[in-house]
Amino acid sequence: MDIDDILADLDRESTPQENLDLQSLTRSWVAERVAPELIPYPEELMERVLERIARQIEVIEEQTGSMDPKTNFKLIVIQTELERFKFLVRSFLRARIAKIDAHPLHYTNVSATTTITPSLLSLFEHQYLTAHQSLLSTHYRTSFLSQFPTQLQRLDDTTGGISMIDKPDGDAAVFVRVLRDCGVVAVEGTDVRCEMNKGDVFVVRWSAVRGRVLGGDVELI
Repeated sequence: MDIDDILADLDRESTPQENLDLQSLTRSWVAERVAPELIPYPEELMERVLERIARQIEVIEEQTGSMDPKTNFKLIVIQTELERFKFLVRSFLRARIAKIDAHPLHYTNVSATTTITPSLLSLFEHQYLTAHQSLLSTHYRTSFLSQFPTQLQRLDDTTGGISMIDKPDGDAAVFVRVLRDCGVVAVEGTDVRCEMNKGDVFVVRWSAVRGRVLGGDVELI
């Protein structure tokens, strides 16, 4: 651990939890919008953020209508902070829902077999995915699949080694910033090798840095 790491730890210890949560939520929001696939759902972070939003809404409702100028100014500050959190949460969840809508069969299979901790999907996202896939399958079946032979009606057929399940593009390019030295990263299928040192910025295939992003060594920007 170098002096920069020690100073960063001291900064984290002296920074209020609310500010740390805002920084983490912002990073999660950026990562979710940039990554071609879902990032594991930050359950503990979202629980704290949603609880704080609920508390702020209660404070605003209780103090709205006060004639005290100081109270009114305080409410303006709280409402501004509240809107910032609400925007990040809404945009974060919309980005995740858009990915679920784009690849429902893929995430149905992944959520059924994954061993990722924390969970890839939240409880409500899992419920949404199940309902979405059920409606989609019913629509396809009544629209045209029922007219096909039984063996051709599956939406997740893998006959002949060709899968009908559409997956996120693992070769999509992403911009990353290195948070910790993590050695050489090889891009599969090429001769490209990247020496990733703390502070470096790269544009690289998602598949090459996915594990390091999930491990916290690299962040998406």
